Amino acid sequence: MRIIPAIDIIDGKCVRLSKGDYTTKKIYNEHPLEVAKQFEGAGIKYLHLVDLDGAKSKHIVNHNVLEQIATKTSLQIDFGGGLKTNEDVHIAFESGASQITGGSIAVTNAKEFNSWIEKYGSDKIILGADAKDEKVAINGWLKESDLEVIPFIKSYQKQGVIYVICTDISKDGMLEGPSFDLYERILSDCDQESKLNLIASGGISKFDELPKLAEIGCEGVIIGKAIYENRISLKELEKYILDVN
Repeated sequence: MRIIPAIDIIDGKCVRLSKGDYTTKKIYNEHPLEVAKQFEGAGIKYLHLVDLDGAKSKHIVNHNVLEQIATKTSLQIDFGGGLKTNEDVHIAFESGASQITGGSIAVTNAKEFNSWIEKYGSDKIILGADAKDEKVAINGWLKESDLEVIPFIKSYQKQGVIYVICTDISKDGMLEGPSFDLYERILSDCDQESKLNLIASGGISKFDELPKLAEIGCEGVIIGKAIYENRISLKELEKYILDVN
């Protein structure tokens, strides 16, 4: 299972929110590149970079932060937040993203999202299936749709999606543990369609949860606040990566 730390960006700074609420913003570092280099130094190879300004503005904003991290580290970056147009996606890849995540766009403009899969390939485009009460949430989690998360994922598997990040918003930033049950059901239901690389996100609170997510069958796990609040140390993650490899 891949270990994927998260850096969320507001005003060019590394922040975390709780349940996606912008009023809960806490700044952890003024310089995201410093944080990325710490991850790299611990043997971590992947990074989940979220443009929260972009999510709110509905277009890419912090591509300069992406470019800085991509050019000054060897981290493979998946980038999301506010990607709505072909131009946004082009800028993200040009700025150094290895993959991009589309969430709201997959709900509001399926044709556009599917065109990205066709153009860049299913290994480059991640479906962001963020859920609240198992209903897909959009626009930086400010709005809930009527779509149920498991049928939503299955519908995109038919379009070629192989990577999915699923965040249970009620768990995000709360340090109360991830949605094991939801991930088990997603993998049970969706793996019948085709092989799904499910990346768990939201609620990770302690190291012991990681082997359990791997056992369920998650391909990756995104860890945010648990690292920043020293619930999980980079040393522990470094050892885990060495042990599984």
